[in-house]
Amino acid sequence: MPGQSNKKKLFTESLSEQWVSYSQSMSECIPNILLELERETHQKVLKPRMISGPLQGRLLSLLSSLINPKIIIEIGTYTGYSTLCLAEGLSEGGVIHTIDCNEELIPVQEKFFTKSVYKKKIKQYLGEALTILPKLDGPYDLVFIDADKINYDSYFEEVLPKMKVGGLIISDNVLWSGKVLEKVNSKDLSTIALQKYNEKLKNDPRVKTVLLPLRDGITLSWVR
Repeated sequence: MPGQSNKKKLFTESLSEQWVSYSQSMSECIPNILLELERETHQKVLKPRMISGPLQGRLLSLLSSLINPKIIIEIGTYTGYSTLCLAEGLSEGGVIHTIDCNEELIPVQEKFFTKSVYKKKIKQYLGEALTILPKLDGPYDLVFIDADKINYDSYFEEVLPKMKVGGLIISDNVLWSGKVLEKVNSKDLSTIALQKYNEKLKNDPRVKTVLLPLRDGITLSWVR
């Protein structure tokens, strides 16, 4: 019955929220600067849901700390939440190169990067990633792809030759609010691109890949 179906859906969603809340409470505490940045993003920036969530942010921090990278490439800075999370794991003398094409976000980025203890390890780039990436020397230890979905495959192919063996490529929003599960209109280029990208990573012998259903989907691709 429709009524029972709706009740079950609401119960499942409520339970899922409880799981996320409990998971966050049992994970490492979130640094104050990230709490402040999250508040400001929701108050002053359009589409605040694009920010990496607290639980995802702790995962990014943990993965970076495990790798202890010298060079991180981030494609898609937004307000810099994920940048700061990834920077937590940088090695001594390490650097994160973060690229974004939205000039309006620079004041927020710079405000929080300047306040951060990692400010000297963060290098910002304004422009198109496919133009900037060829200018950034490798080898890269860690790459985070979180920009326009149509170009995910191009970003992947651009960074892969410069990746260190054993490095990690992280791709965000790969579930795309569940749209990747559906048969979509031919005009929905972002969803189609992600469907092809997900299938490609699964079958690409150059990487070992797992897609995690965390938040909007995050894929970890270990470079062989």
